[in-house]
Amino acid sequence: MGTMTSSGGGLAKSVSIRRAKLDDAAAIADCLGTAFAPYRDQYTPDAFRDTTLSVDGVQQRIAQMTLLVAIDGRGSVVGTVAYRVVAAGHGHLRGMAVLPEWRGSGAAAELLAVAEQEMRQLGVSRVTLNTTRPLDRAARFYAKAGYVRTDTVADYHGMPLFEFAKTL
Repeated sequence: MGTMTSSGGGLAKSVSIRRAKLDDAAAIADCLGTAFAPYRDQYTPDAFRDTTLSVDGVQQRIAQMTLLVAIDGRGSVVGTVAYRVVAAGHGHLRGMAVLPEWRGSGAAAELLAVAEQEMRQLGVSRVTLNTTRPLDRAARFYAKAGYVRTDTVADYHGMPLFEFAKTL
């Protein structure tokens, strides 16, 4: 689907983006767990469990949404994001994560670009996503990518969940 190379601050890192397969579920669950582990104490237990997903949870998400993975040169999952069309012209992103050592490499930007491109091809003109207060770095990343925080704040297992939106 896509390949990118980044040399931000050291060794060049490259990823390819492809659709997730069921046999990627354990690696995706590991990626989510590792990426969100530093925030565990800032999440409610239910919110953390819903964010990080079990292998079964990943398999369910693959069945319900389109899951993309970023794969490094060794074939390992280093990032993921899911999307789906929720209504005519409206897409939603969920579960964006990259391994800590891949933050700032461009892998997240590449995942986001591919997800947006695929949604655009499906007729999506508005994309939403949600994030939590502990993920201020993610909120800055989304803002840099053109997402604007809306007035919608939901309850996410006892935590505020902030909506961001972008017109494609």
